[in-house]
Amino acid sequence: MPIRSRHLCTLAAAVALTLTAPGAVASAAGQAPSADLREVLFVGNNWDGTADVIESGGDFGRVGRIDVIPDKDRRMAEINANPIRWIYFMAIRNTVGEGHDQYVDDMYSTPDGTSVVVSRPSFADVVSLDLATGNVNWRFPVSGYRSDHMAVSPDGTRVAVSASTSNTVHVLDIGTGKEVGKFKTGDKPHENVFSRDGRYIWNMSIGEVNNDLDAPWLDFTKGDRKITIADARTFEQVRVIDMRDRLDAAGFREYSDAVRPAAFSPDESKLYFQVSFFNGFFEYDVATDRISRVKTLPKNPATSEDRTTWVNDSRHHGITMKPDGAKLCVAGTMDDYATVVDRDTFEHGPLVPVSKPYWATVSGDGESCVVSESGADQVTAIDFATGEKTVSVPVGDHPQRVRLGQVREGWTGPTDD
Repeated sequence: MPIRSRHLCTLAAAVALTLTAPGAVASAAGQAPSADLREVLFVGNNWDGTADVIESGGDFGRVGRIDVIPDKDRRMAEINANPIRWIYFMAIRNTVGEGHDQYVDDMYSTPDGTSVVVSRPSFADVVSLDLATGNVNWRFPVSGYRSDHMAVSPDGTRVAVSASTSNTVHVLDIGTGKEVGKFKTGDKPHENVFSRDGRYIWNMSIGEVNNDLDAPWLDFTKGDRKITIADARTFEQVRVIDMRDRLDAAGFREYSDAVRPAAFSPDESKLYFQVSFFNGFFEYDVATDRISRVKTLPKNPATSEDRTTWVNDSRHHGITMKPDGAKLCVAGTMDDYATVVDRDTFEHGPLVPVSKPYWATVSGDGESCVVSESGADQVTAIDFATGEKTVSVPVGDHPQRVRLGQVREGWTGPTDD
């Protein structure tokens, strides 16, 4: 084996040992709540600028609601006074926002359950909100003109946020909002994942998804899409993975290489990821650096085959894994269903009808998949064991990201100072 190939395989194996599944870091700091804390699910309602806080299991009943844009008037005054920022604000509204402003993309609570940190795409920032009062603790404007997906470190002290238009990931102190580092990525950074020991950050860039150059032969126009693995201490690039090469080598030349949501296996040796335009997902073996399997899921006959009508190029957007690694849950966004997939056999269960599901996560007890129905303004729980829907609960306008977190025991929403 050539020296370079041996080096890459060794690095891949080393990184595989330190990866973490998104579910492992989803609940604030990945720590069990203390006696005075209550585990909950935060549901970001992107278009109305709120986050619903619901039970993390059982009937998933609503606990409270947060206004994530209490400073809206001030932010709008700044945007209206800056012609360039106004142009980008309107571009977000008329492209990725589908005619709406994007007020909350992602959110994580702090380990002590006193605050929630929110990325706000239309305002190009990240804010920390006091859960007791609803006031802004700190605000960090990202570079460029739009903020996106985030990830929180295993110890809950840092949060990484993608700055879409500057191809940058900022890493912030979750308590103060001060930047502790940053690193460059491919075009349009999207999903972020910290490694289990906090040493690495994986970023997936998705390229340009807001134009109509969606024919397969125009895929090259979508930009430089890749996975960037950065050292979370030095913020230097450790490795770059171009899935174009891996997909081509596996015989999947016709598929996009824009890696969307992803989930790692519990032993952290496999990455399951969605790509633009595809109704299904791929399995990537980290140590051998190759695509090992593909799962094609059913198409909804009612879904238009005109790719330009699919929201942000994402036919399917949302994938998560049962904590024991036995099942995957997939959100079939444009096909209006969600389904549970057996990880060993890749057989899928019932296609549960849901309306434009935009995300999938795991309930607090690990027994249910929870998907956000952005087309019906509700979240729906699906039992991993049966693959059947158990309950739906109403939330705000256009729910997208759903994250496990925690609040103080007895909390029911902010109160005035």
